[in-house]
This record gives sequence, structure tokens and C-alpha cells, in this order.
Amino acid sequence: MAETHLPLWRSGRWEPGHALRCYGHIVRMWIRAALAYPASFWMTAVGNMLLSGLDFAVIAVMFLHTHALGGWSLPQVAFLYGTSGLTLGLADLLVGSMDQLGVRVRDGSVDTVLVRPVPALAQIAGDRFALRRLGRVTQSGAVLVWSVAHLHLDWTPLKALLLVSLVICGTVIFGSVFVGGSAFHFFMADAAEVQNSFTYGGATMLQYPPTIYARDIVRGTVYGVPLAFVNWLPALHLLGRPDPLGLPSWYAFASPIAALLCVVVAGLLWRTGIRSYRSTGS
Repeated sequence: MAETHLPLWRSGRWEPGHALRCYGHIVRMWIRAALAYPASFWMTAVGNMLLSGLDFAVIAVMFLHTHALGGWSLPQVAFLYGTSGLTLGLADLLVGSMDQLGVRVRDGSVDTVLVRPVPALAQIAGDRFALRRLGRVTQSGAVLVWSVAHLHLDWTPLKALLLVSLVICGTVIFGSVFVGGSAFHFFMADAAEVQNSFTYGGATMLQYPPTIYARDIVRGTVYGVPLAFVNWLPALHLLGRPDPLGLPSWYAFASPIAALLCVVVAGLLWRTGIRSYRSTGS
């Protein structure tokens, strides 16, 4: 079928306003469903928060036996942990349902998505919106606040803007990885583990200082999948730490550029995947 005859939501053409409105309607529906059982919601949300807190407990235990990790103090590592967990948590909250696309492709339910007059990306990203994921966001945000309080940074308007940019751009980068990685489900039987290695695995890596990794790994997060722009590079400037790669100083402020590039690449991957879909088994 020629592209001009494809429905708007199937052809790959994009209307951001319409897509966001549809996404908002879907999210509100799932939030109402979750809050219909408040006891269950709060138990799962608190459980999610406590479970994610175990990661930081491991880091805290490490510092019972050492004063520094890769030359970084506990508040500095906590800053990395908080920003990594917060940005991943926000992206997971907003588009984390994308990792279920492989199941949809295999059982054929993507067909149902494509016949509705709603953008497929908005439907899949908003489907089964899990408000309980706020537990991770809350826990990581609390660690971030604690770290900032103990770092005694010399704040300037530029540093404050850089911190806000870090959270926003980091969320966009992780969200783009969720979307771009999910597009591979249209071509592979199950790409969930590959996707998770860059999202959850990437977030775990960013919780620790770049100085404990080989330089080639750090370079890969700068010039490959740009996860270093989530928190490593801005944090080096905020915390006054030397750059292990000796990159130009403006790299600390390049997170918006990296986020924009990630959005473009993720959009192209999604468009290619959705247009190549030929029902279950494709």
C-alpha cells in the first residue's frame, strides 16, 4: 500500500500535540485504575522504593571499609547514584511500558494498536502506566538531596541550571533508549535483554565514578550510546572533578545536544520498525 494511503498513526507521520493528548488520556485512565485500590498502590509503591534503596545500601556498605571509591567520596558517589536513579526512574515512569513491545509483537496485539486512530507510540508508551514506579523516583531524589546537602557546593545560577538540565536531559536520553531499543523488537524475536543492558544496566554503571572503569568503556558512553551525558560529564563540572578523558570543558554542557540527537535517532528507529511491521511473526 502506498504511503499516502496509510492512516496517520500507521504511516509514521507525527503530530506531537495530538500524540501527547492521547498519551495523557491513556495515562490518566491507568492512574485512576491504580488509585481505585489505594492500599495496594501504596504497598507496591513503598515496596518499590525500599527495593531500589538496596542499591544505595550496597554503596554505603562499601564506604564502611574505604574512604573513597575511585577517588570519589560517599556524597559525590551518592550524587551520581541520585542523578542516575532519578533520570532512569522518570524515564521508566513515562515510557517504561515500551519494554513490553516484544510480547505484543509475538502475540499479535500490535495489530490492535495499529487499527486505532491513535499514534502507536502514544498507546504503547502509556499502556499500563505504572504510577508505583514513583517509588524509585522518590528514593533516588532523596539520595540526591542528601548528597547535595553534604557536598557544600558553591552554587551559582549556571550550576543550578546545569543540575536542572542534567535531570531533564538525562530523562530524555534514557527515554530515547527505551523507545529506540523497543523498535528492535520488530526485527528480533526478543530484544528485551539488549534493551535492558543499556537502560537498567547503563543506570547501574552511571551510579559509580567513571574513574573505576577502563577509558575505552568511558569513551563508549561518550561517542557511542551517550550515557555519559546523563550525569558523568555534568557531574564532573558540578563537583569540580578532573575529566579522566581530558575532554573539552564544553562537553559538560552538551547534554541538551546529546538528548536531541537521541530523540532523533530513537524517532528514526521507531518509524523504521513500525513501518516494517507485517503482523505477528514478522
